[in-house]
Amino acid sequence: MNDDQDVIDFAQLAHPYRRELVAHCYRMVGSLQDAEDLVQETLLRAWRAYEDFDGRSSLRTWLYRIATNACLTSLARSYRRELPSGLGAPTTDSNNAKLERLESVSWLEPAPSQMLAGRPDDPASIVSVRDSTRLALVAAFQRLPARQRAVLILIDVAGFTPKEAAEFLDITVTAARSLVQRARTTLAGDRPIQAHVIASPEVDTAVLQRYMYALEHEDIPLLTELLRSDIEYEMPPIPTWFLGRNAVLDHMAKRVFSNPLRVIATSANGLPAAATYVATPDGRFAAHGLDVLEIERGQIARITVFLDETLFPKFGLSMSLPAPLPS
Repeated sequence: MNDDQDVIDFAQLAHPYRRELVAHCYRMVGSLQDAEDLVQETLLRAWRAYEDFDGRSSLRTWLYRIATNACLTSLARSYRRELPSGLGAPTTDSNNAKLERLESVSWLEPAPSQMLAGRPDDPASIVSVRDSTRLALVAAFQRLPARQRAVLILIDVAGFTPKEAAEFLDITVTAARSLVQRARTTLAGDRPIQAHVIASPEVDTAVLQRYMYALEHEDIPLLTELLRSDIEYEMPPIPTWFLGRNAVLDHMAKRVFSNPLRVIATSANGLPAAATYVATPDGRFAAHGLDVLEIERGQIARITVFLDETLFPKFGLSMSLPAPLPS
């Protein structure tokens, strides 16, 4: 490949696989930025080697092999991504909770659903993304050794055979089967991923709209209806996390509602999400956090609040909102 037309031709061939490669790398490394960088590296490697691609496997398979090995190389020199629930036990005492940020941890990051879904406008595609990239599951992937993680994701998520996964990693089929079995056994005993998120897109939307209204209107009775009694509430980069409706409501009343909020709907990891903006002294609203909701049977079972305003541009969100017009 020596000219611009070759580059254009390869880009067109690879384009249909870009979103699923981003999703694959995201599951592997737990960071959207790292996943995007790894996909760029994958496509560059593939373009440089395309003349030697013999077509014995599909282009998709070949790209996955390159991407998986790029992820494994990256993981060898990086720390695993965490959620607060992976670091320690929860608290039910909001009043005495210590809420200092812990910036030394590599925290798991959310990803815009449209960047992971094969068909961003198709509800079924979004549901598929939710089932394979929900936060507790991706966090559980991070706790697996890198090669176990790779084989499990290749076989159980991407749909490759043990033989194909073995070829990707240059190991025997027996070794691949052993790795995936150990990974499955580990995940089966991992408490944070036992919950099954069963809400339909319609329920997701309805609950999200009510949650947004409750935040903007400081409506504790409505939140009481929306939150499950055993709700889990995490706030990376704060390692403390809450268990139980009473603790979450107390935290919201004392801290979340200390300043007026404006809220915009979005979607992360196939799940409904609310981007929150907090009032500033000049009357504007500044980007504050991204609340990702997991909903079961019409109630919110888990909220992960990412207190990182730098995520907003990735979700196509403004960093600030203007002051409301006088009524």
